[in-house]
Amino acid sequence: MKATAPPAKRRRGPRLAVLALVFCSLLVPIAFLFNRFPAVYVTDERPEQEVILPERHSGGVNEMKQPGGSDAKPETQVSDTEFCDVVLDAPEKIPKIDNVPSRVITKPEVLSPPAIERAKQIPVPVPVQHKNGSSANVNIRPPRVPSADELEKAKACQLEFGSYCLWSIEHKEVMKDAIVKILKDQLFVARSYYPSIAKLKGKEALTRELKQNIQEHERVLSESIVDADLPSFMKKKIEKMHQAIARAKSCTVDCNNVDKKLRQILHMTDDEAHFHMKQSAYLYNLGVHTMPKSHHCLNMRLTVEYFKSTTLDSDDSPVHKFNVPDNRHYVILSKNVLAASVIINSSVSSSEETRNVVFHVLTDAQNFYAMRHWFLRNTYRESAVNVINYEHIILENLPEFSMQQLYMPEEFRVFISSFERPTEKSRMEYLSVFSHSHFFIPEIFKDLKKVIVLDDDVIVQRDLSFLWNLDMGDKVNAAVKFCGLRMGQLRNLLGEATYDPQSCAWMSGLNVINLEKWREYNVTENYLQLLEKFRNNDDEASLRAAALPISFLSFQNLIYPLDERLTLSGLGYQYGIEEEIIRTSTSLHYNGNMKPWLELGIPNYRKYWKRFLARDERFMDECNVSP
Repeated sequence: MKATAPPAKRRRGPRLAVLALVFCSLLVPIAFLFNRFPAVYVTDERPEQEVILPERHSGGVNEMKQPGGSDAKPETQVSDTEFCDVVLDAPEKIPKIDNVPSRVITKPEVLSPPAIERAKQIPVPVPVQHKNGSSANVNIRPPRVPSADELEKAKACQLEFGSYCLWSIEHKEVMKDAIVKILKDQLFVARSYYPSIAKLKGKEALTRELKQNIQEHERVLSESIVDADLPSFMKKKIEKMHQAIARAKSCTVDCNNVDKKLRQILHMTDDEAHFHMKQSAYLYNLGVHTMPKSHHCLNMRLTVEYFKSTTLDSDDSPVHKFNVPDNRHYVILSKNVLAASVIINSSVSSSEETRNVVFHVLTDAQNFYAMRHWFLRNTYRESAVNVINYEHIILENLPEFSMQQLYMPEEFRVFISSFERPTEKSRMEYLSVFSHSHFFIPEIFKDLKKVIVLDDDVIVQRDLSFLWNLDMGDKVNAAVKFCGLRMGQLRNLLGEATYDPQSCAWMSGLNVINLEKWREYNVTENYLQLLEKFRNNDDEASLRAAALPISFLSFQNLIYPLDERLTLSGLGYQYGIEEEIIRTSTSLHYNGNMKPWLELGIPNYRKYWKRFLARDERFMDECNVSP
């Protein structure tokens, strides 16, 4: 009899490979929860940044007399009991630096900022329609004042999750499914009584009934989250559970055990709610910091079309306007085609004269061809648009500078609170400042004398031509000051450098730059010296975190204060801004996370940005771009 061969042993390699794949698939959700999964398409690479800096400072209210006899308004004074939290993504701390000798010795006096016409706000009573058809003016009930506990929770949420808390409050949905709510409440109570009833002798039947009802409620709630999905027999189940809970409450049990179980379930519920909040906050941050798929499609289509099509340059190309000092030059740093087009379109639409207006768009190598093709296809009245590959021009013409990457304006989330009443006097602000790339503008535009620098999240609603006649004296940077934050509150961040602790912070967004004074005072050289002192390693997070102290210290005594009504900030995070104020502002700054080109942008503010968005571009239709 012929013996059969034994079966071949199965190889263990494929089984191990399958187990490894299953294990890796389980790690993917965990990576999402702990914010370790890299974003694919970053829109502007401007995530919010913060570090906690509780710091006291002293000072008083000082009234300044402006030249020419006009009284300047006293700046808002931050009390000595206030501190601020500035959040940075970088885990490394900014090192303290020694006194930095400034090359700027003179302290030129500040001229009075130009006055800007603005409509006076007049409160208008709201007519209320009564049932009989008549209308009468009634007083609107004032909003409910939140309790100290609610304010403390809101503060803790904003410190941990930032503007997500504001967004979640605005989009909070009230639970309307009453039956589902009853099921959850019954399940909560039944679970708290079940362990105590199970220990009682003679209550086996009640114990089995409670256990069965708990299991049935859990099964139903796992399959249904709204009343419409519930089976028709749920009313009988609810009544049955109600009777079982009533019988359990009539039993003599140890109240301490029931209380302990209730607290345990409550803590578990709080932990679960916080876990889901972290999930939601991460998805929110993923949404505000990544480029929408339609925008990425638009960039790719424009880039491909640029290389496929013949050159669109004509004989009447406006290249000759690019380096004429007498023209009005605007500089925009942007990696977003739509954002750059909107700021240019809004500026041109608001201007009376555009013949001598030139826009210089600094972008990176990845978006250069898409940006260039867009502005070759679209014209903006008589203005000229010059698209510049920032990385290429730095590498070719300025090889001595190591900052070859284009950095967008940095935004820092600042949480200002009070030591005495932290729950009552607290506010969150987004402070935008110059990035490292801004400090090379004078080197790129060597033939120009003055430029206006615009962030790509700004739109212009009024003519800015008066800014070109602005006499800045010996100042370098004309900016809107933000006196809700003073230099003394940032002393841990600024180190031992010499500065005025009472001087206000300033905002980027709309800045008039005197390039001649910039070069005279060697601002770029001072910046490079400060960079060497603040930069403790080559880590990008630490480098970007250093932008805040470097921007403030580089322009010490060189800031010309613009009228605060020139720019309305906060449209990227602050809800509840009055529409009349928005309409009458010269420019709007969408600083914050909720940019107007994102679906997460604040709807009431997005409509002002969308007014200047091109509608007849075929690539936008092909890519389904509809901000």
